[in-house]
Order: sequence, then structure tokens, then C-alpha cells
Amino acid sequence: MASKLLVEVTDDNFESEVLQSEVPVLVDFWAEWCAPCRMLAPIIDQLAQEYQGKVKVAKMDTDANQQTPAKYQIRAIPTVMLFKDGEKVQQFVGVKSKQDFAGELDRIVG
Repeated sequence: MASKLLVEVTDDNFESEVLQSEVPVLVDFWAEWCAPCRMLAPIIDQLAQEYQGKVKVAKMDTDANQQTPAKYQIRAIPTVMLFKDGEKVQQFVGVKSKQDFAGELDRIVG
């Protein structure tokens, strides 16, 4: 992971890091072999910096962690989900622009 601000989530810590978080959490479901995931990574890093203290930004490797992606019925990666108060409030599939994410984050933390 490129940024120290990113939290690595796993099947084991997803509940504590994401569902029980005091702040909204943006989770990037990705895999090492996924070219679109690598294209999205710099945007995720930028969001982690810009929303530091307001939103937790996390990444989950779907190859190493298969229970959580299965639970949320992730069929394609990259998939980015936004959680607030333990509930999924938004889902983005594929590479999206920074503005797409920022608009939704601004609405949530507003």
C-alpha cells in the first residue's frame, strides 16, 4: 500500500475497522493482478490524504480475504464501498474519478 494513511482490512478485522468505526469508511476492494485497481490506487491515496481525520480509507485484498467480498456480493474489482455507522451507504464499481468519490464523501461528512 502506497500511503501510511491507508488501513489494511482483512476478513478478521473488517468488523472492528469498518463496521464499528466512529467515522465513515471508504473501502477499496482490490487485487494485485487487477490493472484497473492499480489505476485507481493513486486516487484512493489522494482521498486518504484529503479526508484525513474525517474518513477512514481502507483497502482489502480480495485474493487474501474472500469471506467479506462474498458477503457483500462483490462480482468485479475494483469495487469501492462507503460505510457509515456500520451500514453500506454507497458502492462504486470500476474506475471512477476522484470527483465521483469526493462528491459522495462530502455529502456523508458534510
